[in-house]
Amino acid sequence: MSAVLETRQVAAGYGGRPVITGIDIALQPAEVLCLIGHNGAGKSTLLKTMFGLMAPEAGEVRINGEPVSGRSPREIAEMGVAMVPEGRGVFPSLTVTEIFALGMHATGVPKAERAERVDWVLGILPVIREFMHRPASTLSGGQQQMVSIGRALLSRPKILLMDEPSIGLAPKLFQDLLAPIRTLQQREGLSILLVEQNVREALKISDRAVVMKSGQMIWEGGPDELSDNEKLMELY
Repeated sequence: MSAVLETRQVAAGYGGRPVITGIDIALQPAEVLCLIGHNGAGKSTLLKTMFGLMAPEAGEVRINGEPVSGRSPREIAEMGVAMVPEGRGVFPSLTVTEIFALGMHATGVPKAERAERVDWVLGILPVIREFMHRPASTLSGGQQQMVSIGRALLSRPKILLMDEPSIGLAPKLFQDLLAPIRTLQQREGLSILLVEQNVREALKISDRAVVMKSGQMIWEGGPDELSDNEKLMELY
């Protein structure tokens, strides 16, 4: 089976200082792959490199077997990839309707299809209907996270990168958010790379897990293999 998104010996960092080195990771078709690791392990750097927000200093990123290093996030989005950034990234002064419109413009969704796309997303996350016309600054953390995920889904991606979606959310709220995403993933055959600190909840919806430490991959296996606290502590 060919990976839909992979890195080959990727290295990246900031100001000449490497954060990740020699990273090989492969996201398979219709898979939820959970990427875990301590703060500062390089998880966000890896996602940014995959999405074209950072250029790799070595190695390459491939989408469906095609090297994409050097392409912009817009070009990568056009290849079917979307990203839910850490910290939500919603504009506080804009309403949800405006945030969605901006998101569709940024990813090149044809104007004729935009109303239909919004309806499709509201079918997945129906609670967003209740605050479509409110500024993001008036929304709770959970509502803002729904908006961030909804905006990413508007491009009907085949590959979804999610960076710490549970930050600032109560565990129950995070569960409520993950359930419709897992349902969508299974229905549409979506491939998801999920970076998450809430390991227990993330593993419940994952097909496979990988662990990063100090900028390198140190473990790969099934989520059930990490159900043992001792194993998790050993990897961290």
